[in-house]
Amino acid sequence: MKFLDLCKVYIRSGGGGGGCVSFRREKYIEYGGPDGGDGGRGGDVIAEAVEGLNTLIDFRYQQHFYAKNGQPGMGAQRTGHDGETVILKLPVGTEVLDEDQETVIADLTEVGQRVVLAKGGNGGFGNLHFKSATNQAPRRANPGQEGVERTIWLRLKLIADSGLLGLPNAGKSTFLAATSNARPKIADYPFTTLYPNLGVVGVDGAEFVMADIPGLIEGASEGRGLGDLFLGHVERCSVLLHLIDGTAEDVAEDYRTIIHELEAYGGELAEKPRITVLNKIDALDDEERAEKKTALEEAVGSPVMMMSGVAREGLTEVLRAVRAEISEDKLRQSKVGEEPAPWQP
Repeated sequence: MKFLDLCKVYIRSGGGGGGCVSFRREKYIEYGGPDGGDGGRGGDVIAEAVEGLNTLIDFRYQQHFYAKNGQPGMGAQRTGHDGETVILKLPVGTEVLDEDQETVIADLTEVGQRVVLAKGGNGGFGNLHFKSATNQAPRRANPGQEGVERTIWLRLKLIADSGLLGLPNAGKSTFLAATSNARPKIADYPFTTLYPNLGVVGVDGAEFVMADIPGLIEGASEGRGLGDLFLGHVERCSVLLHLIDGTAEDVAEDYRTIIHELEAYGGELAEKPRITVLNKIDALDDEERAEKKTALEEAVGSPVMMMSGVAREGLTEVLRAVRAEISEDKLRQSKVGEEPAPWQP
């Protein structure tokens, strides 16, 4: 499976090195005194959000990440070397959860964001540290602190400005392919889309990211079909684009099925702004269009847009409606008239 959005990881920070008990012993130096150095600090385990990743597939093949221990202190006042830190490189949008899969430890939403998941142990003091006027020859040193061991879950929620919803074969992938450079698999059978796809969509000189997730069916909240496994990927979207198959027998029932699953999923997903669109109108005549649009508007309680992804009819109007729901600070200005530079290795 190319796309992985949930995985279990075992991490352990490094333990601190122990302090050293040592005395300076040199010829002609009668009172050398203590010279045991401190132990080195153990390495941390850090999570960092990086660019260029959109799946957690790397963590399927490696689940254990152990930082190095600190080096013990040595004589001649030498401090031990610190342990090497381990960095987990995660895609932007990853949530780090505790072992119960509910407690959120960190939410990495920006490139470069870092969080320490397990802190390394401090190194122990050598006997040089305990030297004083009344204790000039201490013969004790501290052991280093132990590292922290824990089990965490990584859950990816894609960062997108808008998300596509609908039953299987509602035309979501066709719409994404028609409006962006994304090339999702398109076929005439349900559940063609098995994992989310992202596409950069542009309209009126502005660009935003759209997410296409596998279709929902009745009972998805109870695990039927692909279930609601991928609904988390549209939780961060500003607006949801709900596509209804215009060739279906009962478009109002199809609409209610998806809304019921959103409400059963919980959270704020059902309250997000939604744009409802009657899709595949190229297969309908004028009378059927009017009839199904009226039936759908009665179920929705608000105006419904119409479009065809294949015939590219009404696409621009739908994209403008989606763009209007996205705040200006999330939009990116497309470079109009600028030709792409030739590819170079």
